[in-house]
Amino acid sequence: MAKDFDAIIIGAGIIGAATALAMARKGWKTLSLDKLPAAGYGSTSGSCAIIRPYYSTVDGSAIAYESHFYWKDWEKFLGAPDERGLARYVDCGCIVMKTEGNKALKPTMALMDTIGCPYEELTPEQLKQRLPIVNTESFGPAKRPEDSGFGEPNGKSMEGAVLFPAGGYVTDPQLATHNLQRAAEAQGAVFRFKVSVTEILQEGGRAAGVKLDNGETLRAPVVINIAGPHSFKINRLAGVEEGMKIKTRALRHEVAHVPSPQGYNFERDGTVFSDSDIATYFRPEMGNHLLIGSEDPPCDTQEWVDPDDFNREFTEQWKVQVMRVGQRIPDLGIPSKTKGVVELYDVTDDWIPIYDKSDLPGFYMGVGSSGNQFKNAPIAGEMMADLVEACEGGRDHDRDPVSFTLKYTGREVSLGFYSRLREINKDSSFSVLG
Repeated sequence: MAKDFDAIIIGAGIIGAATALAMARKGWKTLSLDKLPAAGYGSTSGSCAIIRPYYSTVDGSAIAYESHFYWKDWEKFLGAPDERGLARYVDCGCIVMKTEGNKALKPTMALMDTIGCPYEELTPEQLKQRLPIVNTESFGPAKRPEDSGFGEPNGKSMEGAVLFPAGGYVTDPQLATHNLQRAAEAQGAVFRFKVSVTEILQEGGRAAGVKLDNGETLRAPVVINIAGPHSFKINRLAGVEEGMKIKTRALRHEVAHVPSPQGYNFERDGTVFSDSDIATYFRPEMGNHLLIGSEDPPCDTQEWVDPDDFNREFTEQWKVQVMRVGQRIPDLGIPSKTKGVVELYDVTDDWIPIYDKSDLPGFYMGVGSSGNQFKNAPIAGEMMADLVEACEGGRDHDRDPVSFTLKYTGREVSLGFYSRLREINKDSSFSVLG
């Protein structure tokens, strides 16, 4: 088969760019395509870019903990300069409140013990010493402002929290993606922007390249779908969606940016903070702000959308999230002017990504990843590269799953965990934060 490239990667978000780098390092001649004007301009740019080790499964936690070390050594991992500078990882740690819903984090701490990840339990008094702006009363279950009892303590006190020191956030997710692009280009990878894929070419019963919206055809024996919230549309172009037990959809989300309480420097002294009692999470944001997101409680309606046609304006949900955090931080003000991000998640049925081959030989998927996989991007890229190389070398990944060794912790994980053919993982948290 004639070819222009060894592999075409659809999508230049954080995982697409990381995959381009990993494959280029293996000697593949790759072309990355994206409909937007630059790498990381889609859902990646709206990512909260939180780095945290706690998930609801062993493999998910092991990979997330491993990612901390990649970000800590970002410059060495990239191995190439970027004229725009390098993204910064603020390893301020993560605090998670103990609640009835997460079983006082006992299962999570057991997972951390299994993978060797450090943590520290905090009493309510120790939590207030660490973050004096917080109120340790309980308000759960999460409600909406129009619900009876919203904002009123339920008469119970929070049991405490757990601090995970191996975590934090990346200050500029789009810049981090640009860093990966430049590192991939230094290895020979090619990126093209402002182009859309309209057809997945097939020849001899396998993927053979793509056709673009300008009529151009590009040939390659391998095509990889890492198109973020558009991933299900690309899978339909390839005709592989029906062969998947786990599928993806685009979910609209709003994130609020609000000033820190007066007299407190949350940008300097704050942490990533996850609180299922009020069903929100927040972290420091530049300009001494808090970045506030929702943990998708049952009282909120999930908005599944067409990624090419959705509302990019803030709604009442913006204020709801801020008011919920106002329960935990009584001195938090609610600005009259909304500020933050409206973007999409690419979500699977169980909120665990798909890193896999497909029923079409030569067509691969790194999908269902946005919302909770930013942290894992460097590792996900390496896993995808190993997967493609093994399958193209003749390995039947469905019957004999590829394994990946985590280089910092030495733990081995099976990529079969991320199979398109898995049953829905009932251990998943089914939310953006495990």
